[in-house]
Amino acid sequence: MNDSDMFEIMKEKLFTAVVGDVLDVLGYRHQFLPQPIKPLVPGTKIAGRAMTVLEADYLEGEGHGPLADQPFGLMFAALDDLKPDEIYIATGASLDYALWGGLMSTRAIHLSAAGAILNGFIRDTGEIRKLGFAAFSRGAFAQDQGVRGKVLDYRVPISIEGVQIENGDLIFADDEGVLVIPKQVEQQAISDALEKVSTENEVAQAIRAGMSTQEAFATFGVM
Repeated sequence: MNDSDMFEIMKEKLFTAVVGDVLDVLGYRHQFLPQPIKPLVPGTKIAGRAMTVLEADYLEGEGHGPLADQPFGLMFAALDDLKPDEIYIATGASLDYALWGGLMSTRAIHLSAAGAILNGFIRDTGEIRKLGFAAFSRGAFAQDQGVRGKVLDYRVPISIEGVQIENGDLIFADDEGVLVIPKQVEQQAISDALEKVSTENEVAQAIRAGMSTQEAFATFGVM
């Protein structure tokens, strides 16, 4: 299936828990980002391709590199490079300031991005809610990035607490977690997850009819 169809099927029929279970079986057992990364608006679910962003603490007026006098570093270039159905996913900075805000959300919506996932904080939360933009983060903090940090690069490999993320990786996120699905198994993972959901529906029906959990697991192999 093409990406657009896959993203819609994922959002309509799947959830991160079932895809995570399938990845466990396939041998990919460390694919969830840290548990504190949650959607700003409960019930938000997104699927898309990662547009990776590398952040760093970088005090204004310090340093001699090419980004020393460039506020926010390459953040505007990274934001403007977002493509439809991509997810801006950033890490590398401390928790001393916000990595995303309202104007960035406005630009991302114009570019038809799927959402933003920040290993850090966001701000302008009221504005982001009104815009209806899908933002996942560790929480809200008003302190600005401008004089404290910069984007060093984008569309490069990044790592969040041991989870490796390549630009273009399939990302799936909901209330229960943010999942990175490796490219080499993404088609199998989605196919297996759809099959598992169908089987779980049969298990639920059998349990409602009186089957014990032990018998159900022995019969269907899932629980």
